[in-house]
Amino acid sequence: MRELARRLGALSGWRRSAAAAGLGAVAVAALPPIHAVPVLFVSFTGLVWLIDGRDGGPRAGRKALVLGWWFGFAHFVGGLYWVANALLVDAATYGWLAPFAVLGLSLYFAAYPALACWAACRARPGVPRVLVLATAWAATEWLRGVVLTGFPWNLIATSLAFDAAAIQGAALFGAYGLSLVVVAIAAAPATLGAATTGLARARPLGVAMVLAAAIGGAGLVRVGSAPDAAVTEVTLRIIQGNIDQRLKWRRDLAPSHYATYLRLSRGPRGAAPDVVIWPETAVPFTLDGNPALVRALKRAVPADGVLITGAVRATAPGTRPRRLWNAVVAVTRKGIVATYDKHHLVPFGEYVPARRFLPVTKITAGRIDFTPGPGARSLDIPGLPRFSPLVCYEAIFPGAVVAPGPRPRWLLNLTNDAWFGRSAGPYQHLAAARFRAVEEGLPLVRAANTGISAVIDPWGRVLEALPLGRRGVIQRRLPAALGRATPFARFGNGIFALVACVILLFALWLGRRRTAADGK
Repeated sequence: MRELARRLGALSGWRRSAAAAGLGAVAVAALPPIHAVPVLFVSFTGLVWLIDGRDGGPRAGRKALVLGWWFGFAHFVGGLYWVANALLVDAATYGWLAPFAVLGLSLYFAAYPALACWAACRARPGVPRVLVLATAWAATEWLRGVVLTGFPWNLIATSLAFDAAAIQGAALFGAYGLSLVVVAIAAAPATLGAATTGLARARPLGVAMVLAAAIGGAGLVRVGSAPDAAVTEVTLRIIQGNIDQRLKWRRDLAPSHYATYLRLSRGPRGAAPDVVIWPETAVPFTLDGNPALVRALKRAVPADGVLITGAVRATAPGTRPRRLWNAVVAVTRKGIVATYDKHHLVPFGEYVPARRFLPVTKITAGRIDFTPGPGARSLDIPGLPRFSPLVCYEAIFPGAVVAPGPRPRWLLNLTNDAWFGRSAGPYQHLAAARFRAVEEGLPLVRAANTGISAVIDPWGRVLEALPLGRRGVIQRRLPAALGRATPFARFGNGIFALVACVILLFALWLGRRRTAADGK
């Protein structure tokens, strides 16, 4: 191990940058849908050794920044390649932008791993450096989730979503806390390359393995003791229409799309559902001032039940300026009874930032930007438990899916991942949704146009799902929420912040202690 660490640390120039990029690319295999988690040991151990290689030398901090940037750039290119698919839906207009979008996003997001590596470089080699890297990595993931509207996609913690037991720690300190743990464990073998010998060299790795076993064991116990309870009075029918994104907004095909959803909503004979759920913008036309469309939607409403669908809301005809909202709309036989407007909009997808300075248009249909809603809120609809609606990628934000006030009893995520095609994107999106269920201790119901529609219980278990690219229906009872709020639901990212501060203080103390010991 010491020889491998020495050789990797001795690299310089472009070879050093190429090694960092290669390690970042390897780490992509740990993300959904592959979940090859062991590769993280290779990636993060190698990253620490690269940082160690120029430790204390001239411009060490700058070199660590460059290392982290190359690691992050390759990691994000590999993890977000599917973003190009959204621009290829209308290839004649936006296709030329596809490579620039993937590379541009990766150029920016790579700044966060660069900051983490810079922070790690400031710590003493060995255990302090591993702990600082893990803490800084998780902290920069949090930053990535809030800066410039935020994009906490592909957190390292989502690599654990291969099994519900592995992600139960999210109920305590959330996805960011689990990212800290994952990086700390994955980077622990780097201490084997230290100059120390015997037990002292192997002890950190042993502690990391015990920690991994403890977290996994606790997760197995938590999931193993979970009851299969259901809210027996509420039956869901989730519709996955599988409408091709290239055809979705064509007016001449609107009657055919509607007929597909109506046929699936009525379904086979048997137990009638209490709620029928259609995905994001399943109704691709404005409902406001369109009584004929509302009457048509009533045909999909189950007897004494409700239809919840994604739709477009607009200001009244003739109102200036005209405004649009990407909305969740609840319809009963009496008409529209509740609405929610998406508040976390996708830049360049649903609106153009600084539009007056940028000569571009958004990639969704129409020239008018969507307007953000006022924020997260719960909806109360007669006959249903209170729920928190989430549109598209609003489900990827830890700690931001439930509004203050009375707790909802379930989360509802309407999305249209048809933009991403048959790629890793929809699987990564589903993994993030599973984390929100565990964090909040609430079931999450997901309706996706082309997949992956699913019913997820409060332990993050996927009870039923429809495969990507298949038309179909899920009908089952709504799982029950946990009897009490999880620690994360009560304190949010506060527990993660506290743990991160304690670890940083410990790393600082340990580093100073070893420096003092070396001086004797």
